[in-house]
Amino acid sequence: MEQVIGKLYVVATPIGNLADISQRALDVLRQVDLIAAEDTRHSARLMEAYSINTPLKAYHDHNEDYQSGVLVEKLLAGQNIALISDAGTPLINDPGYRLLSAVHDAGITVVPVPGANAAIALLSVSGLAVNSFTFEGFPPVKSQQRQGYYAKWLKSPHTHVFYESSHRIVASLRDALSVLGQERQVAMGREITKTFETIKRCSLAELCEFVEADNNQQKGEFVIVVSRAEVDESGSENEVREMLEKVLPIISLKQASQVVAELTGQKKNKIYQIALEMQEGDG
Repeated sequence: MEQVIGKLYVVATPIGNLADISQRALDVLRQVDLIAAEDTRHSARLMEAYSINTPLKAYHDHNEDYQSGVLVEKLLAGQNIALISDAGTPLINDPGYRLLSAVHDAGITVVPVPGANAAIALLSVSGLAVNSFTFEGFPPVKSQQRQGYYAKWLKSPHTHVFYESSHRIVASLRDALSVLGQERQVAMGREITKTFETIKRCSLAELCEFVEADNNQQKGEFVIVVSRAEVDESGSENEVREMLEKVLPIISLKQASQVVAELTGQKKNKIYQIALEMQEGDG
Protein backbone atom coordinates (compact mmCIF):
# COMPACT_ATOMS: atom_id res chain seq x y z
CA MET A 1 0.00 0.00 0.00
CA GLU A 2 1.38 3.36 -1.07
CA GLN A 3 2.28 5.70 1.79
CA VAL A 4 0.15 8.84 1.98
CA ILE A 5 2.20 12.03 2.36
CA GLY A 6 0.70 15.13 3.93
CA LYS A 7 0.59 18.65 2.51
CA LEU A 8 2.03 21.87 3.87
CA TYR A 9 -0.38 24.81 3.69
CA VAL A 10 1.20 28.27 3.89
CA VAL A 11 -1.66 30.33 5.27
CA ALA A 12 -1.91 34.13 5.41
CA THR A 13 -3.58 35.53 8.53
CA PRO A 14 -4.82 39.05 9.38
CA ILE A 15 -2.29 41.85 9.95
CA GLY A 16 -4.62 43.65 12.35
CA ASN A 17 -8.31 43.40 11.58
CA LEU A 18 -9.46 39.87 12.42
CA ALA A 19 -12.07 40.05 9.65
CA ASP A 20 -9.29 40.03 7.03
CA ILE A 21 -9.10 36.26 6.76
CA SER A 22 -10.59 34.16 4.01
CA GLN A 23 -13.11 31.37 4.46
CA ARG A 24 -10.63 29.06 2.76
CA ALA A 25 -7.94 29.94 5.33
CA LEU A 26 -10.35 29.20 8.18
CA ASP A 27 -11.32 25.87 6.61
CA VAL A 28 -7.68 24.86 6.22
CA LEU A 29 -6.78 25.83 9.79
CA ARG A 30 -9.68 23.73 11.09
CA GLN A 31 -8.94 20.69 8.92
CA VAL A 32 -5.16 20.27 9.20
CA ASP A 33 -3.61 18.04 11.86
CA LEU A 34 -1.23 20.71 13.17
CA ILE A 35 -0.59 24.46 12.91
CA ALA A 36 3.03 25.63 13.04
CA ALA A 37 2.87 29.16 14.47
CA GLU A 38 5.55 31.81 15.01
CA ASP A 39 4.14 32.62 18.47
CA THR A 40 1.56 30.16 19.78
CA ARG A 41 0.31 32.62 22.43
CA HIS A 42 -0.29 35.31 19.82
CA SER A 43 -1.95 32.90 17.38
CA ALA A 44 -4.14 31.46 20.12
CA ARG A 45 -6.18 34.68 20.06
CA LEU A 46 -6.99 34.16 16.37
CA MET A 47 -7.89 30.51 17.00
CA GLU A 48 -10.16 31.49 19.88
CA ALA A 49 -11.90 34.16 17.82
CA TYR A 50 -12.86 31.58 15.19
CA SER A 51 -13.29 28.53 17.46
CA ILE A 52 -10.40 26.64 15.88
CA ASN A 53 -9.18 23.77 18.07
CA THR A 54 -6.29 22.48 15.96
CA PRO A 55 -3.09 21.92 18.00
CA LEU A 56 -0.47 24.67 17.76
CA LYS A 57 3.29 24.07 17.60
CA ALA A 58 5.91 26.83 17.95
CA TYR A 59 8.03 27.46 14.85
CA HIS A 60 10.23 30.56 15.03
CA ASP A 61 13.72 31.94 14.38
CA HIS A 62 15.26 30.22 17.40
CA ASN A 63 14.04 26.67 16.70
CA GLU A 64 13.71 26.79 12.91
CA ASP A 65 16.52 24.34 12.16
CA TYR A 66 15.32 21.64 14.55
CA GLN A 67 11.58 22.05 14.02
CA SER A 68 11.92 21.98 10.23
CA GLY A 69 13.13 18.39 10.47
CA VAL A 70 10.38 17.47 12.94
CA LEU A 71 7.67 18.96 10.72
CA VAL A 72 8.99 17.26 7.58
CA GLU A 73 8.85 13.90 9.39
CA LYS A 74 5.24 14.55 10.35
CA LEU A 75 4.35 15.49 6.76
CA LEU A 76 6.04 12.37 5.41
CA ALA A 77 4.04 10.35 7.96
CA GLY A 78 0.82 11.66 6.41
CA GLN A 79 -0.06 14.65 8.57
CA ASN A 80 -1.29 17.88 6.97
CA ILE A 81 0.27 21.01 8.47
CA ALA A 82 -0.49 24.73 8.20
CA LEU A 83 2.29 27.29 8.58
CA ILE A 84 1.28 30.73 9.88
CA SER A 85 3.19 33.77 11.11
CA ASP A 86 2.18 36.28 13.77
CA ALA A 87 0.49 38.38 11.09
CA GLY A 88 0.16 38.47 7.32
CA THR A 89 1.75 36.18 4.76
CA PRO A 90 4.36 33.73 6.12
CA LEU A 91 8.01 34.03 5.00
CA ILE A 92 7.65 37.71 4.02
CA ASN A 93 10.21 38.91 6.57
CA ASP A 94 9.13 35.99 8.78
CA PRO A 95 10.53 32.51 9.59
CA GLY A 96 9.82 29.62 7.23
CA TYR A 97 12.56 29.54 4.60
CA ARG A 98 14.30 26.46 6.00
CA LEU A 99 11.04 24.55 6.32
CA LEU A 100 9.91 25.36 2.79
CA SER A 101 13.31 24.44 1.40
CA ALA A 102 13.27 21.10 3.21
CA VAL A 103 9.68 20.40 2.19
CA HIS A 104 10.44 20.99 -1.49
CA ASP A 105 13.57 18.84 -1.27
CA ALA A 106 11.45 16.03 0.21
CA GLY A 107 8.94 16.22 -2.65
CA ILE A 108 6.09 17.26 -0.37
CA THR A 109 3.23 19.28 -1.85
CA VAL A 110 3.06 22.94 -0.80
CA VAL A 111 -0.24 24.83 -1.01
CA PRO A 112 -0.37 28.65 -0.72
CA VAL A 113 -3.47 30.10 0.93
CA PRO A 114 -3.07 33.82 0.10
CA GLY A 115 -4.32 36.79 2.07
CA ALA A 116 -3.19 39.88 3.95
CA ASN A 117 0.27 41.42 3.57
CA ALA A 118 1.27 44.84 4.91
CA ALA A 119 3.68 45.72 2.09
CA ILE A 120 1.23 44.86 -0.68
CA ALA A 121 -1.59 46.64 1.16
CA LEU A 122 0.33 49.93 1.24
CA LEU A 123 1.66 49.56 -2.30
CA SER A 124 -1.92 49.20 -3.52
CA VAL A 125 -3.00 52.55 -2.03
CA SER A 126 0.27 54.49 -2.29
CA GLY A 127 -0.54 56.31 -5.52
CA LEU A 128 3.04 55.65 -6.63
CA ALA A 129 4.17 53.62 -9.63
CA VAL A 130 4.26 49.99 -8.48
CA ASN A 131 4.57 48.11 -11.77
CA SER A 132 8.18 47.45 -10.75
CA PHE A 133 9.10 47.38 -7.06
CA THR A 134 11.47 45.72 -4.61
CA PHE A 135 10.77 44.63 -1.04
CA GLU A 136 13.68 45.57 1.23
CA GLY A 137 12.69 44.18 4.65
CA PHE A 138 14.01 46.28 7.56
CA PRO A 139 16.83 48.85 7.09
CA PRO A 140 20.08 48.43 9.05
CA VAL A 141 20.02 49.53 12.69
CA LYS A 142 23.02 51.88 12.56
CA SER A 143 22.72 55.25 10.84
CA GLN A 144 25.80 54.99 8.63
CA GLN A 145 24.80 51.59 7.24
CA ARG A 146 21.23 52.81 6.85
CA GLN A 147 22.35 55.76 4.74
CA GLY A 148 24.30 53.40 2.51
CA TYR A 149 21.17 51.26 2.21
CA TYR A 150 19.17 54.26 0.98
CA ALA A 151 21.95 55.47 -1.30
CA LYS A 152 21.42 52.43 -3.52
CA TRP A 153 18.02 53.88 -4.44
CA LEU A 154 19.28 57.29 -5.58
CA LYS A 155 18.98 56.48 -9.28
CA SER A 156 16.85 53.36 -9.03
CA PRO A 157 14.10 52.96 -11.67
CA HIS A 158 12.13 50.83 -9.19
CA THR A 159 9.82 51.69 -6.33
CA HIS A 160 11.11 50.43 -2.96
CA VAL A 161 9.05 49.24 0.02
CA PHE A 162 10.39 48.53 3.49
CA TYR A 163 9.34 48.00 7.09
CA GLU A 164 10.45 50.04 10.10
CA SER A 165 9.99 49.81 13.85
CA SER A 166 8.47 52.47 16.10
CA HIS A 167 11.70 53.20 17.99
CA ARG A 168 13.68 53.83 14.79
CA ILE A 169 11.13 55.44 12.48
CA VAL A 170 12.20 59.06 13.12
CA ALA A 171 15.94 58.39 12.72
CA SER A 172 15.29 56.19 9.70
CA LEU A 173 13.23 58.85 7.91
CA ARG A 174 15.87 61.48 8.70
CA ASP A 175 18.55 59.30 7.11
CA ALA A 176 16.36 58.74 4.05
CA LEU A 177 15.82 62.49 3.78
CA SER A 178 19.54 63.24 3.99
CA VAL A 179 20.31 60.77 1.20
CA LEU A 180 17.31 60.90 -1.14
CA GLY A 181 16.40 64.58 -0.80
CA GLN A 182 13.38 66.57 0.27
CA GLU A 183 11.26 66.11 -2.85
CA ARG A 184 11.38 62.31 -3.16
CA GLN A 185 7.78 61.08 -3.01
CA VAL A 186 6.88 58.51 -0.36
CA ALA A 187 3.90 56.83 1.24
CA MET A 188 3.65 55.71 4.85
CA GLY A 189 1.32 53.09 6.27
CA ARG A 190 1.13 52.96 10.06
CA GLU A 191 -0.86 50.29 11.91
CA ILE A 192 -2.44 49.12 8.63
CA THR A 193 -5.97 47.68 9.18
CA LYS A 194 -5.80 48.48 12.91
CA THR A 195 -7.76 51.03 14.94
CA PHE A 196 -5.28 53.89 14.53
CA GLU A 197 -4.40 53.24 10.89
CA THR A 198 -2.61 56.13 9.13
CA ILE A 199 -2.01 56.32 5.39
CA LYS A 200 -0.05 59.35 4.18
CA ARG A 201 1.43 60.09 0.77
CA CYS A 202 3.71 63.17 0.44
CA SER A 203 7.34 64.24 0.00
CA LEU A 204 10.04 62.87 2.28
CA ALA A 205 10.46 66.30 3.89
CA GLU A 206 6.73 66.53 4.62
CA LEU A 207 6.64 63.00 6.04
CA CYS A 208 9.57 63.67 8.38
CA GLU A 209 7.85 66.81 9.64
CA PHE A 210 4.52 65.01 10.05
CA VAL A 211 5.97 62.11 12.05
CA GLU A 212 8.27 64.22 14.22
CA ALA A 213 5.45 66.64 15.13
CA ASP A 214 3.12 63.96 16.53
CA ASN A 215 4.22 61.36 19.08
CA ASN A 216 1.21 59.23 18.14
CA GLN A 217 2.62 58.90 14.61
CA GLN A 218 5.76 57.36 16.08
CA LYS A 219 3.92 54.36 17.55
CA GLY A 220 3.02 51.03 15.99
CA GLU A 221 4.22 49.17 12.91
CA PHE A 222 5.33 51.01 9.78
CA VAL A 223 5.51 50.32 6.06
CA ILE A 224 7.21 52.91 3.86
CA VAL A 225 7.09 53.12 0.06
CA VAL A 226 9.73 55.23 -1.69
CA SER A 227 9.07 56.31 -5.28
CA ARG A 228 11.44 55.42 -8.08
CA ALA A 229 13.98 58.02 -9.16
CA GLU A 230 12.93 60.49 -11.82
CA VAL A 231 14.51 59.36 -15.06
CA ASP A 232 16.16 61.81 -17.41
CA GLU A 233 14.54 60.80 -20.67
CA SER A 234 17.19 62.76 -22.59
CA GLY A 235 19.87 60.70 -20.84
CA SER A 236 23.03 59.57 -22.50
CA GLU A 237 22.27 57.89 -25.81
CA ASN A 238 25.92 56.90 -25.98
CA GLU A 239 25.48 54.82 -22.82
CA VAL A 240 22.47 53.08 -24.36
CA ARG A 241 24.35 52.38 -27.59
CA GLU A 242 27.33 50.96 -25.69
CA MET A 243 25.05 48.57 -23.81
CA LEU A 244 23.23 47.55 -26.97
CA GLU A 245 26.51 46.84 -28.77
CA LYS A 246 27.31 44.30 -26.06
CA VAL A 247 23.96 42.51 -25.93
CA LEU A 248 22.59 42.66 -29.50
CA PRO A 249 25.02 40.01 -30.80
CA ILE A 250 23.83 37.49 -28.21
CA ILE A 251 20.09 38.11 -27.67
CA SER A 252 17.15 39.26 -29.77
CA LEU A 253 16.42 42.91 -30.46
CA LYS A 254 13.31 42.76 -28.27
CA GLN A 255 15.17 41.15 -25.37
CA ALA A 256 18.08 43.59 -25.71
CA SER A 257 15.69 46.53 -25.55
CA GLN A 258 14.05 45.15 -22.42
CA VAL A 259 17.36 44.52 -20.66
CA VAL A 260 18.80 47.97 -21.44
CA ALA A 261 15.53 49.65 -20.46
CA GLU A 262 15.68 47.96 -17.05
CA LEU A 263 19.32 48.92 -16.54
CA THR A 264 18.97 52.56 -17.55
CA GLY A 265 15.39 53.30 -16.52
CA GLN A 266 14.68 54.72 -19.98
CA LYS A 267 11.63 53.85 -22.05
CA LYS A 268 11.75 50.53 -23.85
CA ASN A 269 10.22 51.95 -27.05
CA LYS A 270 12.95 54.59 -27.30
CA ILE A 271 15.68 51.97 -26.81
CA TYR A 272 14.01 49.64 -29.30
CA GLN A 273 14.19 52.36 -31.98
CA ILE A 274 17.87 52.96 -31.27
CA ALA A 275 18.56 49.21 -31.46
CA LEU A 276 16.62 48.98 -34.74
CA GLU A 277 18.65 51.81 -36.23
CA MET A 278 21.88 50.15 -35.12
CA GLN A 279 20.89 46.84 -36.73
CA GLU A 280 19.82 48.52 -39.96
CA GLY A 281 23.09 50.47 -40.00
CA ASP A 282 25.07 47.25 -39.66
CA GLY A 283 23.07 45.78 -42.49
